[in-house]
Amino acid sequence: MRTASKERKTNETYISVACNLDDSTEVTINTGVGFFDHMLELLARHGRIGLVVKADGDLHIDSHHTVEDVGIVLGQVIREALGDKKQINRYGSAYVPMDETLGFVSLDISGRPFLVFDAQLTNPKLGNFDTELVREFLQAFAFQAGITLHARVLYGENTHHKVEAIFKALGRSLAEAIRINPEIKGVNSTKGLIE
Repeated sequence: MRTASKERKTNETYISVACNLDDSTEVTINTGVGFFDHMLELLARHGRIGLVVKADGDLHIDSHHTVEDVGIVLGQVIREALGDKKQINRYGSAYVPMDETLGFVSLDISGRPFLVFDAQLTNPKLGNFDTELVREFLQAFAFQAGITLHARVLYGENTHHKVEAIFKALGRSLAEAIRINPEIKGVNSTKGLIE
């Protein structure tokens, strides 16, 4: 089983994340940021992974530290759970429609972290979640996981739908990329390794 867990404590947050890339039975999310909990559950369900997240952050200030730090730790546990990355597809892409919105994510588990983010999120808040934190989460996640990540909203009006389409597309593209492919011998790279 490809599993990993990690705790991270700072003066701003305490984050605990556990993931299971091969068993999606357990998904429990509690960050204190309701909309973010919903997005992480969507990521796990569409990614077909087990995910347990517990966060205790300085929400009396805002949700920035909590969201970013969850991204950091989630990226670290995904990277650890992938181990030597042998036989994974490595690449994944997904379009996800959400009513009037169309979201797209394409990623490469390359060991070379990068984020391209192209989305106009016109509503600044969804509950106690600042929508500018979508980019912060994706950047923290991609850089810690060692993933090249492109996320885009092609069109849409409703900010909730736009963010939801991104998180669902991230889950679906991640599911494709981490899938073990018996046709791949060793690591899916001409270099012979993915760091």
